[in-house]
Amino acid sequence: MSDIGPIMLEEEGSKGRYVYRAEGHEAEMTFSKVGTSQIIIDHTGVPDAFRGKGVGLALVTRAVEDARRNGVKVRPLCPFAAAQFRRHPEWSDVLAR
Repeated sequence: MSDIGPIMLEEEGSKGRYVYRAEGHEAEMTFSKVGTSQIIIDHTGVPDAFRGKGVGLALVTRAVEDARRNGVKVRPLCPFAAAQFRRHPEWSDVLAR
């Protein structure tokens, strides 16, 4: 994965998102918290300016890293995130069953 720069985590109540901003554009991956033990990734949006640069993968990777660190499981309802989980079996430890 290329080094795309900082991904910010924004949380408010039971909702949150990971955001990458550069060159006047913003990519995001949104999630909902299920208690303190699970998040549901429900949307990944990457503008055309970032396509092919690994930004979507970087957003999901950051969520996986945070989930692992915090002992949280991830339920990827977003089709993009679900596809990334299928491509990365090494993430199975944080996948909600």
